[in-house]
Amino acid sequence: METLIIEGEDEAALASLVPAPPHRKTQSFSHQFDLKPHPQIPRNRRKHSLDEIPRSATLAAETAVYFDSSDDEFSTGGVVVNGDNVCDGTVAGEDYAVVTPPPDAVVGEDDVKPLPEFIGAGGGAGIFKVPVRAAVHPGRPPCLELRPHPLRETQTGKFLRNIACTETQLWAGQENGVRFWNLEEAYEAGHVVEGQVRRGDEDTAPFHESVTTSPTMCLLADQSNKLLWSGHKDGRIRAWKMDQTPCGSDDELNPFKERISWLAHRGPVNSIVFSSYGDMWTCSEGGVIKIWPWESLEKSLLLKPEEKHMAALLIERSPIDLRSKVTVNGTCSISSSEIKHLLNDSVRAKVWAVQSLSFSIWDARSKDLLKVLDVEGQVECRVDMPPLHGQQVDNETKVKLPTPSKKEKSPGFLQRSRNAIMGAAGAVRRVATRSAGGFVVEDTRKTEAIILAVDGTIWTGNMSGLIVQWDGDGTRLRFVNHHHRAVRCFCAFGDKIYVGYASGYIQVLDLDGELVSSWVSHNEPVIKLAAGGGFVFSLATHGGVRGWYVTSPGPLDNIIRTELSQKETSYARQDSVRIMIGTWNVGQGRASHGALMSWLGSVTSDVGIVVVGLQEVDMGAGFLAMSAAKETVGLEGSVAGQWWIDAIGKALDEKKTFERMGSRQLAGLLISLWARKEIRTHVGDLDVAAVPCGFGRAIGNKGGVGLRIRVYDRIMCFVNCHLAAHLEAVNRRNADFNHIFRLMVFSRGQTLSNAAAGMVLFMFLSCSLAFSTYLFWLLYSSGLPWALSLAASASTAAYTQKTTTTPSPGAEEVKSDLAAADLVAFCGDFNYRLYGISYDEARDFITQRSFDWLREMDQLRQEMKAGKVFQGMREALITFPPTYKFERNRAGLGGYDSGEKKRIPAWCDRVIYRDTQSTPFSESNLQCPVVSSVIMYEACMDVTESDHKPVRCKIHATIAHVDKSVRRQELGNIIRSNEEIRSIFEDLKTVPETTVSTNSIVLQSQDTGTLTITNNSTTSKAIFSILCGGQTIVKDDGEESEYNNPRGSFGLPRWLEVSPASGIIKPEEAVEVKVHHEDFHTLEDDGFPQCEDSRGKEAMLMVNIRGSSSTTWTSHSIKVRILESKPTNLTENLDGSPQEAGDEAL
Repeated sequence: METLIIEGEDEAALASLVPAPPHRKTQSFSHQFDLKPHPQIPRNRRKHSLDEIPRSATLAAETAVYFDSSDDEFSTGGVVVNGDNVCDGTVAGEDYAVVTPPPDAVVGEDDVKPLPEFIGAGGGAGIFKVPVRAAVHPGRPPCLELRPHPLRETQTGKFLRNIACTETQLWAGQENGVRFWNLEEAYEAGHVVEGQVRRGDEDTAPFHESVTTSPTMCLLADQSNKLLWSGHKDGRIRAWKMDQTPCGSDDELNPFKERISWLAHRGPVNSIVFSSYGDMWTCSEGGVIKIWPWESLEKSLLLKPEEKHMAALLIERSPIDLRSKVTVNGTCSISSSEIKHLLNDSVRAKVWAVQSLSFSIWDARSKDLLKVLDVEGQVECRVDMPPLHGQQVDNETKVKLPTPSKKEKSPGFLQRSRNAIMGAAGAVRRVATRSAGGFVVEDTRKTEAIILAVDGTIWTGNMSGLIVQWDGDGTRLRFVNHHHRAVRCFCAFGDKIYVGYASGYIQVLDLDGELVSSWVSHNEPVIKLAAGGGFVFSLATHGGVRGWYVTSPGPLDNIIRTELSQKETSYARQDSVRIMIGTWNVGQGRASHGALMSWLGSVTSDVGIVVVGLQEVDMGAGFLAMSAAKETVGLEGSVAGQWWIDAIGKALDEKKTFERMGSRQLAGLLISLWARKEIRTHVGDLDVAAVPCGFGRAIGNKGGVGLRIRVYDRIMCFVNCHLAAHLEAVNRRNADFNHIFRLMVFSRGQTLSNAAAGMVLFMFLSCSLAFSTYLFWLLYSSGLPWALSLAASASTAAYTQKTTTTPSPGAEEVKSDLAAADLVAFCGDFNYRLYGISYDEARDFITQRSFDWLREMDQLRQEMKAGKVFQGMREALITFPPTYKFERNRAGLGGYDSGEKKRIPAWCDRVIYRDTQSTPFSESNLQCPVVSSVIMYEACMDVTESDHKPVRCKIHATIAHVDKSVRRQELGNIIRSNEEIRSIFEDLKTVPETTVSTNSIVLQSQDTGTLTITNNSTTSKAIFSILCGGQTIVKDDGEESEYNNPRGSFGLPRWLEVSPASGIIKPEEAVEVKVHHEDFHTLEDDGFPQCEDSRGKEAMLMVNIRGSSSTTWTSHSIKVRILESKPTNLTENLDGSPQEAGDEAL
């Protein structure tokens, strides 16, 4: 080939991508092309991989990493060859090894003999280190698995979305109703209905379920009236009795029904709270807030169940629309954006309404709007006007681009093309953010959660992980940031604040915002937290519910962990599955049914899972560009890809034998997975991922696609790769693998919410991107591969440096998804070649089947020995001929490329994997849950439809897992029988001794009384809350009538003000509480204000006291009586007569 000349400006364009890595003195196969055949392999191997690419500080940590996966040869007595020496079977993981099974080693019921395997070096450190497992997770407090993680496929239409807790029950809102658990049954065996185990709830503690309803959006527990209130997506609110009578084994056949329900909003009911005065506040879309007076709710609850329709009409006529109340002449004081959360400030009798970037604060008694402020704490003077269509401006268009001066030389062709392709891709991404004519910009300041702490401060959390503390008047006090992911929920228990994050972490903060403890609670976002019964319950997006003891972290954790670990044999279970992994570079062609049967269909009779990876399903510049454009808006797949999936499914008899689980396509890369129907109930939670490695790490002609799936509660990842081509691009291939391994992030996949929106512009920009890519493809295919390969190889190092982050104090490390898996298998066209050998020599050795010597010429084998790629992973010894390159439709070994180029045959197509064994000969147990061995590794040489031969690898995996229902029962036995644990729980019932200055307060109109609460403890804080247990009317003879039922959530009567109504008292200190009588005025039907007559009324206040970590409380009763006095004549005041004392408040 002629010498390639690169002009100065194009050379600068290549250099501008990233600086080239420094020259390394260590030996690498990219520097060995001048060596003679039969090189002597050095014994001292490098102990670090990818020296030219800096490792991420957060990913290469040497500390032990614990993952929740629920959240080397392997035959005893085998011979391990470590380097060139025979060892006793222990491998440190830093050096390579060859493991040969003993003669009597067999796996499976059919006694199949495992194959010898080669283990790559470098697997003992960083992200390539095998994840640590244990019978009881050592990296977090022990917990009650009330509802273990269900497979996602079992939850369609019934995902749990909310939880609310009392001291005796946990309620959950789901997409088809509500359910509840009685906490006294929390440690019982799994849920069974008429002898049948319900799918997805196999290990769930016994629960009771409601009739089918619209998806539940929010829950509120009202212990004063023993009701659970739920808001639904259809705009309805329902009330459920807490004292439901279980129906035994027929519970699912006779689900419980709501007490009352009514249509509250046109849109979904996002939040429900009871104010300090017992009125129900609800919110929905469009900035709508409604108040439902307790009087109408109480009347409806008194009606009989058969009068539900009348009860609904009574409530539906009663609401107060606060938005209309603060709208004057079409201008509203609050935003029209959706209100997601409401918070009752019980200390000051206020209600906070939370929108994305603002708050509104309301007086719970008068219903007046007090203040509107933004997330920065600035008071807003809002004029809410609908935005004009098209006024949104893309920020990127505001940036003024520098214009080169006339003296500057115009950029070269490479630079111009690079700018074009990146510009088009950026434009397509901007189109992807548009929806219905506007831009959807996710502001990280958006408020996601709000909570009231016991000291009266209010805490909010946003999408950036920032947590802000406010006082009751909306003044911003402080902010903290202990985690880099979004805050999803809060929960307060005692003097602690629990924070749930999108990363699955739970953090515990004190009242000053200091981090007390942190742990990974789930492997998916924590969406709700609720406290009760001595637990803080967490709900994850997958529907799993865990209960964390309020003492955690503490001495209780170590006791439970030790006791539970000793009972491992009672709840440990073991299963096995065989996995067939097939890889084939199809060269843009298609295969006959016979070829697919020869490759896959003929060897799957004993297989439980089939994974197929294809390369070059579709290629060409236009297709690659269109694929890149589609990826930016969440679309993937092609007609050719679908044809292959259907054809393979037909070969596997998927309608009768196998079930298709899912697939992922990135340009020409395609991976798909099938599960045998017999084990389908144990396989699920399929996630997908894709990492492009083409030019600029943006084009999918090279890269990887992956599937992650849960099998018997263990995580398995399968990755199909197509790495950089050409003999000399060894470093580039190593870098591609490193890039894929570190950056592959799994998700459920994305789809366009409105595919028609912006489609014309999308197609225009896609064509622009296709044209730019085509220009690059022409260059690449006509003699510039080494230059582009060099530039992209250098870009990997720079990319790793740019993405390396130093975590802030308190921030947790970012983990690799692949590093967290129990089994990782890579398949594909890795493109590693045979080096130091000629075409004729290779053909001769192939003909003689001298594969032992050819393996020493294999670039991949040598790079794995050096610990530069596939660190710590294993491959069965290759005993089949090289699979590349062949002439199409030419059978036999004579089909190797004999054209002008005479490409040297090579084992390009491979299958390499890693399980949880850190050393060979490990047995499957809960510490090493997945133990695998290869029982088949071969190429299908009779298939001729491509220039590559398909390869298949059958892995036998033994999987240890936990019967979580049994483990939960064992945990219950430990809790009930261990004296030390029982002593800890008894201590939690301790309440600080307190005294209240009086048990009776007598007021006249507008009077204020005072009561003093004193904490007599010398060591413990006391937390108090003042509620109203009901009110009555004192008769003329002094006799009291029976107290009526309390208002919602023990709300106060409207004529009584208590301040502060809750708080925290330090040891040996006291707090004064003011009790004030205030006339309450309402508008009658004739429009004249009327004062509620409170003369002779008496309210029963309850002062509840608990410790900072107490699970019980004590209560003091205080009677507040209003004496007979002349009522305020408001009409006379309006006519101009002198006002009486207290009227100035009006």
